[in-house]
Amino acid sequence: MTSIRIRPRFKDTYSITPADVEQLVRNRLKDPDCPCIAKIIPGFIVLHVLPKDQHFWSPQLSLSFEKDEKSDKTIIRGLYGPNPTVWAIFTFGYGAVSILAFFLGFYGFSQYSLGQEASVLWSLPVLALAAAMLYLVAQFGQKLGVEQTFTLHHFFEESVGHRIHIE
Repeated sequence: MTSIRIRPRFKDTYSITPADVEQLVRNRLKDPDCPCIAKIIPGFIVLHVLPKDQHFWSPQLSLSFEKDEKSDKTIIRGLYGPNPTVWAIFTFGYGAVSILAFFLGFYGFSQYSLGQEASVLWSLPVLALAAAMLYLVAQFGQKLGVEQTFTLHHFFEESVGHRIHIE
């Protein structure tokens, strides 16, 4: 789980129904020592750590499951990621850096091709550094939340009674 991926994920097939998956998670949530809370709607579960343990970098586990018509099994997809607000901040940051790099690069190379001064091109390495910094901050945040990510992971594994391999 300490990969370079920002949002680790998994996909697995179970020989139980989607309703059974929901019920197994609900039963495990009733445990007094349960380390998680969940939002459950049919076909979808979002697991969070307890509110008292949450911080800015706390992860969540989004689970979607559906019946596989070919084999009468349930396909479960899991996605570990930050709070949607944190994810939006990073998405906006990457988007802003990309758009700035595109337009400044377009303008600078146009100036350069016309034989004019293109000092704006010096901003491209700075923007590349900003993108690298965003990535490193995201990795740092992921490392701060790794223990909670393992908590969510083990909670779900124990709920369904099946070991899960993360891609």
